[in-house]
Amino acid sequence: MATTVLRVRLIGGERMDITYDDPDVVDEEVLVEHVITMLANDAGMLRTRHGDRLVVLYGRGVAAIEVAPRGAVV
Repeated sequence: MATTVLRVRLIGGERMDITYDDPDVVDEEVLVEHVITMLANDAGMLRTRHGDRLVVLYGRGVAAIEVAPRGAVV
């Protein structure tokens, strides 16, 4: 099961960190491509987690996403 942490910037300017996982995917890069494909569509949505809470993220409300940083951003 692949898991990734995404920093999502919403259309209104708010940001939040969410966790997305998929038991059918092993590679994190494939998982990230799936996220991008889903959110690129206005009707796309993802079931994610923010702490212990379930968050449904709709593509039409997302302005940008970042994959969890692996080091300092310069």
